[in-house]
Amino acid sequence: MSHTNTFPIKLLSLAVISTLGISHHVRAEEAITHKITTSPVVVTATRVEQNSFDLPVAIDVVESKDLHDGQLQMTLSESLIRVPGITAQNRTNQSQDPQISSRGFGSRSSFGVRGVRVYVDGIPLTMPDGQGQPGVVDLSMVKSVEVMRGPFSALYGNSSGGVIQMLTKDAPKTTEIDGTAMFGSYGTKRQILEAAGTAEKIEYIVNTSNFETDGYRDFSSGKKQQATAKFKINISDDTKLTTLVNWFEQEAQDPIGLDRARAFNSSTRDDVVPAAKFANTSVKRDHTQIGFNFEHAFNQNNKISLIPYVGNRKNAQILTTTPTATSRGATSARLSEIDREFYGMDARWDNNGMLAHMPYNFTLGLTYGESKDNRLDTNILSLGATVSTPNRNEANISKNFDQYIQGRLAVTEKLDLHAGARHTKVKLEVKDKLLTLNGDNSGSVEYQKTTPVIGAIWKVTPTFNLFANFGKGFETPTFIEAAFDNVATGVASKPNLLLNPSESNNFEIGAKTFIADNTQVNFNIFRITTKDEIITNQTNAGRSTFINANDTKRTGAELSISSEYDNNLSSFLSYSLLNAKFDSDFVTASGTNIQSGNRIPGTYKTQLYGEIAWKYAPLGFRTAFEGRYNSKVYVNDVNTESAPSYTIFNIRAGFEQALGKWQLKEYLRVENLFDKEYIGSVRINDANIPFEPAAGRNYLIGLNARYKF
Repeated sequence: MSHTNTFPIKLLSLAVISTLGISHHVRAEEAITHKITTSPVVVTATRVEQNSFDLPVAIDVVESKDLHDGQLQMTLSESLIRVPGITAQNRTNQSQDPQISSRGFGSRSSFGVRGVRVYVDGIPLTMPDGQGQPGVVDLSMVKSVEVMRGPFSALYGNSSGGVIQMLTKDAPKTTEIDGTAMFGSYGTKRQILEAAGTAEKIEYIVNTSNFETDGYRDFSSGKKQQATAKFKINISDDTKLTTLVNWFEQEAQDPIGLDRARAFNSSTRDDVVPAAKFANTSVKRDHTQIGFNFEHAFNQNNKISLIPYVGNRKNAQILTTTPTATSRGATSARLSEIDREFYGMDARWDNNGMLAHMPYNFTLGLTYGESKDNRLDTNILSLGATVSTPNRNEANISKNFDQYIQGRLAVTEKLDLHAGARHTKVKLEVKDKLLTLNGDNSGSVEYQKTTPVIGAIWKVTPTFNLFANFGKGFETPTFIEAAFDNVATGVASKPNLLLNPSESNNFEIGAKTFIADNTQVNFNIFRITTKDEIITNQTNAGRSTFINANDTKRTGAELSISSEYDNNLSSFLSYSLLNAKFDSDFVTASGTNIQSGNRIPGTYKTQLYGEIAWKYAPLGFRTAFEGRYNSKVYVNDVNTESAPSYTIFNIRAGFEQALGKWQLKEYLRVENLFDKEYIGSVRINDANIPFEPAAGRNYLIGLNARYKF
């Protein structure tokens, strides 16, 4: 749960309240005390509700209006761009998850999200090996997203960069039906239908949606159907059971990347390389997951929570192994199929009270997770000829069993201490079922680490806080990184179970303050040193091997400024500075020479997002003008290839009316207002097709109607 506190300030303003009726308009004006919204209450940082302003943690909340107003609500990249320290690139490719990284962690990911743990209502969407799929959740069901960076992320286990937690909407007290239709550029269509309400002691929300697009680039069409159901049973005042069910099916063509010649040519930047069409690169997915949250309060000081979950995911992806092929006769491809079963549980005890007249709270918990991928990899096209040659038939099993403790002690009215530790044990196991190819490649590896974290916040004044923290990070290889130990010949090889986990030391200091009654400022600087960073060793024929580098270092600063002015004007600015570099010379096993000082590919030194918004209450009108800047980004470890910086602008506008029991909304969004040609995302260490161009000027129109019974 996430909500906000308010406090009155000195300014007085006139609030104009406009209610539109079917046959008449009513307008009332009255002088009220102006209020500014303070930092939201968050749960991710400490697992108990607490105002983020009073936490020694860099944590931001993306609110409902920023998730939904004028947004397609299909990927987290739409709204996470406003969070400092987060890189969220829309790949304009429905076959791939968005590229999300936190302070550079996760920037090398080619599939899914890694290095950042993803949750919905406390239920993990990240598997024990660190792979996450945020696309499981329909964003139209989400009321807010909490984004935490820095040392305290280690208390969520096998992650170094941060935690992203989506929190779903609460059911209304009375029955409502809500429908949305969206239309946009490139044949984009999306429909959402939702029913919600409360019956007896059961709160419910049922949501279903459909999405279709032809895609910006050639060969990039996709469609996705989703359904979500949430039921909250209030068994008693002290006992509650929440059930969350997620389901989706998806099909999408994969336009993969482009070479420099095509990507930087106005007439070919929306093309696809011939090999993608010849191989029919594409993906089919279906996913079903159910999770429960059982909460029982024994008294005002003690509460337990049990969060079990179980699910199944199937993924069938066609990949070309000859991306530079220019004819069907030179094209080869393979089919990668994964049938995943996963389950787990988090059990937690929360306690609060007084210790020697000092308020405290602490959490003690256990978590277990297991994922089993039945993986089948088959050559389906060899130099233009249809074949069916198995490369791999195996079970990839990942497990984790963790214990954690976390707490806060209010030493004085002005000083809070926060501390915690988590012991993580991750096991990766391969069971080989294809013994005729390379013999029996079965094996396993186990990683263990205790990651402590400590922080303090000094409440200098009621409107000015200073904080500092330190923690250790731990990041194991994923099965994607452990898939191959050698790809020099372009054929399947044994799994690589010799990779070491990355280990980090993470320092952070910052300030949070309110200025002039209408402005909130958050600022922090950080320094992260990592040993055994996992990087690409070699890529060949669409497969990659990975290796541990020596030292890397990330230093940077993050700033956000949120202001509210008279006449319903507001502004928001976020700035990220990140120097993510290799901190020692390193030569990979394949002979690549990486020099100290090279930037970690996929990381942007500077990111800037700003918006100015205005509301005109008598007409129910709202609008905002957005700007975004990203600096140059390197594509490979040796820093010989890069995508240039870019600046784009967007605009959104909409109306809202109340007509009896109906509430209507209409909105328009125009992205890339000045039709800038730029590279939206890059494919790390892909020497052939590293660039994924972003869309030119495009629009989205939305219509929403809600009926309250």
